Amino acid sequence: MDQDNEANRLSARATRYARLGVNAGALAARVGVNRLRGGGRETDAKALASALGSMKGPLMKVAQMLTTIPDAVPADFAAELTKLQSQAPPMGASFVRRRMRAELGPDWRERFAEFDLKPAAAASLGQVHRAVSLSGERLACKLQYPDMASAVETDLSNLDLLFSLHRRASAAIDTREMAREIRERVREELDYQREAKIARLYRVMLADRPFVRVPRVDESLSTRRLLSMEWLDGEPLTAFETASQEARDAIAVGLFDAWWRPFLRYGVIHGDPHLGNYTVAASPEGGERRIDGVNLFDYGCVRIFPPRFVHGVVELYRALEANDKARIAHAFAMWGFTRLTPGVTEAMTMWARFMCGPILDDRVRTAADGVKPSEYGRREIGQVMRALRAEGGGLPVPREFVFLERATIGLGSAFLRLGARLNFHRIYEDAIAGFDVEALARRQAGALEAVGLGAAGAPAERRASA
Repeated sequence: MDQDNEANRLSARATRYARLGVNAGALAARVGVNRLRGGGRETDAKALASALGSMKGPLMKVAQMLTTIPDAVPADFAAELTKLQSQAPPMGASFVRRRMRAELGPDWRERFAEFDLKPAAAASLGQVHRAVSLSGERLACKLQYPDMASAVETDLSNLDLLFSLHRRASAAIDTREMAREIRERVREELDYQREAKIARLYRVMLADRPFVRVPRVDESLSTRRLLSMEWLDGEPLTAFETASQEARDAIAVGLFDAWWRPFLRYGVIHGDPHLGNYTVAASPEGGERRIDGVNLFDYGCVRIFPPRFVHGVVELYRALEANDKARIAHAFAMWGFTRLTPGVTEAMTMWARFMCGPILDDRVRTAADGVKPSEYGRREIGQVMRALRAEGGGLPVPREFVFLERATIGLGSAFLRLGARLNFHRIYEDAIAGFDVEALARRQAGALEAVGLGAAGAPAERRASA
């Protein structure tokens, strides 16, 4: 029976690719007809969700990623995409055995004291199994689904469908560089050996922040498609939404350290602040729970930035503080933005002031400062996009923008869920104290070399000059 189920799963994965092409073509044709008739956006959005909702794996990851980027897809399409969930079917026990044999050899089972064939969690590219090493360490073993490389390439070839829908909707921004960025990052997620090096990189970068816990990698039980890491116990963020203010604030500080200190000091950011990618370690203390730390997981979607881009981010913050319009425009240029007319610069400054609001405000506050989470940013996004369209639309967006924006919005959402009340300005100032781009470049190069990434893990512009 188990083998029959596996055969059915493999058959489903094979037919998925053909079905995606048919659905994409039909959807694109429907959108074109509806545009000629002057309507149909709501119907188009639901058709898109229906087409993608039957898919599994990386395309779902890409589709939901786009919903965190303002105007990457039309708002009604984004609303439908946010309802979708990854539906990757778990591999059964016999198939897990075959996959483990392929990764570690015929005696793979003898290399573990315990190995649970039932997955503890399923994701878009693989599933996680609990295990115990021969030395007694509890492990989380992430095993990649079969044929994921083919699935990724098929899905990425259809990524243009989403962006073509965007272009037909009189888009305010040009997403071509963003599409290239997403393609590269998703392909990187297939390489678990790279992910192991990135996990070690995070242990280096956060060595002075023990509150943020990074699991240790077991190199002897890891391959390109199997990643074995220390199992860290923790509870989801949602379990602490009603905890004391002190506890919620401590978690928020840990999340800030996990995302923004590596970026500001090493030019590295975790590109997926999804709730499933971190948990909270806590222990009983009287009638409350003491927050012991934040566990950070999943190092596949990590972006390494050129030092000049990080410099541009810090420069924009300083320029906004000084309300220096010329300096603000220069900072946007450092990010890689072009076509910076006065109108475009003004529109982008409006968005930057909104995004940087918490760190520009030197007082204790929430991330939204009294605005309902459901309304947070909606008005500002609308104003910015209207202003960009008035300037002709199609603003080219540099590729680095994708994951910086995603992390900013994702972490902001977490702070809102926690109701954290902090002086974000002071925390940010502490993180950039003594900022020097040349020192950052040296730290970045040294850390990459230390974990075996070297020039291969460096941003493209530095590889070219190496």
